[in-house]
Amino acid sequence: MDDIFTLESITLSAIVLVISVSVTAFIFVQKEKNNEKKGLSKVKNAENEAKKIIEEASKSAEAERKEKVILAKEEIQKERAELDKEIKERRAESQKQEKRLVQKEESLDKKIENLEKKELQLAEKMKEIEEQKQELDSFKDKQVAELERISGLSQDEAKNYLLNILKESLTHDSAIMIKEFETKTKEEANKKAKELITYAVQKCAADHTSETTVSVVPLPSDDMKGRIIGREGRNIKALETLTGIDLIIDDTPEAVILSGFDPIRREVARIALENLVTDGRIHPARIEEAVEKAKEELEAIIKDEGERASMETGVIGLHSDILKLIGKLKYRTSYGQNVLNHSIEVSQLAGIMAEELGFDPKLAKRAGLLHDIGKSIDHEMEGTHVEIGVDILKKFKESDAVINAVQAHHGDVEPKTMEAVLVQAADAISASRPGARRETLETYIKRLEKLEEIADSFEGVDKSFAIQAGREVRIIVKPENVDDDKMVLMARDIAKRIEDEMDYPGQIKVNVVRETRAIEYAK
Repeated sequence: MDDIFTLESITLSAIVLVISVSVTAFIFVQKEKNNEKKGLSKVKNAENEAKKIIEEASKSAEAERKEKVILAKEEIQKERAELDKEIKERRAESQKQEKRLVQKEESLDKKIENLEKKELQLAEKMKEIEEQKQELDSFKDKQVAELERISGLSQDEAKNYLLNILKESLTHDSAIMIKEFETKTKEEANKKAKELITYAVQKCAADHTSETTVSVVPLPSDDMKGRIIGREGRNIKALETLTGIDLIIDDTPEAVILSGFDPIRREVARIALENLVTDGRIHPARIEEAVEKAKEELEAIIKDEGERASMETGVIGLHSDILKLIGKLKYRTSYGQNVLNHSIEVSQLAGIMAEELGFDPKLAKRAGLLHDIGKSIDHEMEGTHVEIGVDILKKFKESDAVINAVQAHHGDVEPKTMEAVLVQAADAISASRPGARRETLETYIKRLEKLEEIADSFEGVDKSFAIQAGREVRIIVKPENVDDDKMVLMARDIAKRIEDEMDYPGQIKVNVVRETRAIEYAK
């Protein structure tokens, strides 16, 4: 029973389940159908809505398109109107330009017509001028023939006569022009040169000392003279042999004179003798020692003098051997002028003038200090002091500018720099200043005779006189042979010849004098 009941329960449960499932499925199906119907309805509504939107959009687009078309048409109309206006303006401008061109063409045609008329008139005038020229030539020939007949001169003779007159006139005019130009130039140049030289000399303070060929050694007493002479004169002989200097022991109280042309040897003898007199021991062996010691002392003095000159002038960088040669110049004289002092003076003058004129003062000072370097050993070697100095400077590799200044300071070569010219000027200033140099009587007389000889060699000179210690030559000319114009040219030629043929310090004034006297007697 229980089995049957259980089976029936299961069967019933199964039927209930099937029924439940069927009912659930039916409900679900119905719901789905309802949902489907609702969905279709929504789709349909959406489609309808979309159609409405599309229709509205189409209408809006159509309206916008129509509006844009209208605006475009208006813009086109506006641009067309502006273009038409511009075309009209350009057409009007074109018509104006065309009208102007027509007017210009008409004006040019008139000008061309006038020019053609003028050319015809000019051709007629040229023809008339040619005819008149032929008439004038014929008349000129008749006049020339008549003039030749009246004057008795041919045409060539008349030309030569006129050329001679013209030549004399030109000589007169050229002489006047030369005189005026020289006067003006000399005044300006002398004024500037005097200012510059005065300034340079004022800034350059130099000792004006005169050297001689003798030295005097003071003695404490005359008894020392006997000791210097020595037994049978052996001491004085030893001293003279070792130094090469003559000792003069005379009646001069308490003094011994040393005589010799070599100032360095004379200075060695002076130092040695002073040391011997101070020491008191005088015999040949001691004399030999004193001379050697004096030579060493003199070498040190020479070196110090070279360094002093370098420092005093501001010329630095010189080789030690060159400094020694410069120091030797202390014991060298030229016409009584100390060469070292002269070189320092030239260096300072050249440097001052170079600085004032805007040139290189260092180069001018260096060349000025070294310009007479050859004089330190010119008594030991052959050649002029200029040639020896150039060789020394080349050996120590001095600059070409310095070497040229040394070569040119006596006019042996042409100066290549303005500094070389300034060294020439400074050398002349230092040598020609009052008291700087002494000349021998023979040299002085020869220079005066040479000046007068040059002046007398010119045609038309009556007399000539060298005056002012050879600083001026005064020339008196024959007034009937030399007129005022030729006198100017003669002075110039004489000065040029003096420059070419003579050596002299400073400058020489050429003074030509022409005097005409008219004398009558009242009776």
